[in-house]
Amino acid sequence: MGFPAGFVWGVASSAYQIEGAAYEDGKGETVWDRFSRRPGAVHDGHTGDVACDHYHRYAEDFRLMAELGIRHHRFSVCWPRLLPEGTGRLNEAGLDHYDRLIDAMLENGITPWLTLFHWEYPMALQQRGAWENPDSPKWFAEYARAVAARYADRVGHFFTLNEPQCFIGLGYVTGEHAPGLKLPVDATIPMAHNALIAHGLAVQALRAESPRAKIGYAPCSSPICPATDAEADVEAARGAYFSTPADRGFFSTAWWSDPALLGRYPEDGLKLYGQYLPALFERDLATICQRLDYYGQNIYSGSFVKAGPSGPEPVKLPVGTAKTGMNWPVTPECLYWGPKFLSERYGVPVIITENGMADLDAVSRDGKVHDPARQNYLSRYIEQFRRAADDGVPVAGYFCWSFLDNFEWAMGYRDRFGLVYVNYETQRRIPKDSAYWYQGVIESNGAVLF
Repeated sequence: MGFPAGFVWGVASSAYQIEGAAYEDGKGETVWDRFSRRPGAVHDGHTGDVACDHYHRYAEDFRLMAELGIRHHRFSVCWPRLLPEGTGRLNEAGLDHYDRLIDAMLENGITPWLTLFHWEYPMALQQRGAWENPDSPKWFAEYARAVAARYADRVGHFFTLNEPQCFIGLGYVTGEHAPGLKLPVDATIPMAHNALIAHGLAVQALRAESPRAKIGYAPCSSPICPATDAEADVEAARGAYFSTPADRGFFSTAWWSDPALLGRYPEDGLKLYGQYLPALFERDLATICQRLDYYGQNIYSGSFVKAGPSGPEPVKLPVGTAKTGMNWPVTPECLYWGPKFLSERYGVPVIITENGMADLDAVSRDGKVHDPARQNYLSRYIEQFRRAADDGVPVAGYFCWSFLDNFEWAMGYRDRFGLVYVNYETQRRIPKDSAYWYQGVIESNGAVLF
């Protein structure tokens, strides 16, 4: 038995990770353009200057996508390609590029799902304080209006922010990602709040320009799963999943989703961080909490707990648990428990906006790319997501990360997530075995996974 009728199967990508053309056609600089040139910031000095050259090869890529039976593509627009300074003057060459790209998708029978922000932050706005600047939500709303005004006649599905936990937490707290800053909590909590306001204003802007558009939000999480199906363990896992831990508060699921979907911050989070929120922050919650059609989640792995005398207790994974190329544990159950817990709390249809496996793929002597580990990973995760659907969880779609091997942020080109192998020297594309396997999954609507 497969997924419900109308379930969306697609692939995902982001502009900086595949486009290249970093300094062409009037595009402004992004924080990643600058960060990738910092010595030691990215594996082996890699940059996204060329990446997969999708900027020039999108027509070829969409033809291949269509040949593989993929009919939905989640992609991002590069903010400073449209607004080189982040606000103000629009770059007609950038606008024209995405016109052609969207048209090429449609010509190949591919539905575009546009993400406004997948970390391509304008360097010009970074120099004005970025998300710490109280005007930053208005900058983002201006950008959202420009995107909707130009493309909403052909794009009916939008996501606002991709993984805000990461672009704030890794970009401004730990410094692992662009712009590579390590700011104190009294700076970063207001930044997070401004990002949430930006999300709300963007939803308003999109709905004003396109009242019938379907709009979602795409944070990430590593679901906490119960060690057994015993009710005590389930309750322990649910509580742990939505808690705001003092040592990893910036990756709290509830801190980033409760305001957007419930109109309030979690109580345990307020005890930790409330003192750092702007004065009268409650007034912003009505703006942050906008009606959403989809609740996206990027999920790759999870962990397990059991009920203990004084609360949830971590449970170690079995010795020898499979790992991905990025050393992430393979824990398919997270695609059951995560959507289940999230739908119970937020009541919005769940879309897996990213899920996939990094590996060290190589072209074999027969000229093909055999990736059985990826097929095994995807089949087991999708099976658990199907289990959630069978249990009544309102699931709406699944986007595999990613279509092409690409620039994987601080890891550069070291690991490969794609269903399609990219030779970065020649830009040749080779569909991997997993691409043909995924084609069969789509054709069966998830009924055939092995």
